[in-house]
Amino acid sequence: MATEMATGFPCSITIDLPLPTARLASAALKALRVDKELSPLVCRSFTTIPPSTSHSTEETILRTEYKATTNRMLRVAVNGFMESLSVVLGVMEELDVDVLSCDVGKD
Repeated sequence: MATEMATGFPCSITIDLPLPTARLASAALKALRVDKELSPLVCRSFTTIPPSTSHSTEETILRTEYKATTNRMLRVAVNGFMESLSVVLGVMEELDVDVLSCDVGKD
């Protein structure tokens, strides 16, 4: 997949989003993966990874890699992704028990 993404897509960005638990990272990945990229000029991939600064193997970081033919196409695709990500995180914040318990601990 890496060579498939690299061919013909010179512009790229990697977005790492840390989440409180591996379950939430996996849920976000599954929710965002459903929508296919609309343009054939943009390619993206999702994975979950463990934090590099921690000794934990729990995959709590959602990594999204975008590649595109132009910077403009990359910007448009990432803007759409950020809108979808905002909806997913909003739903998690409102409805997920784990997120609520993390917020309570901060007060």
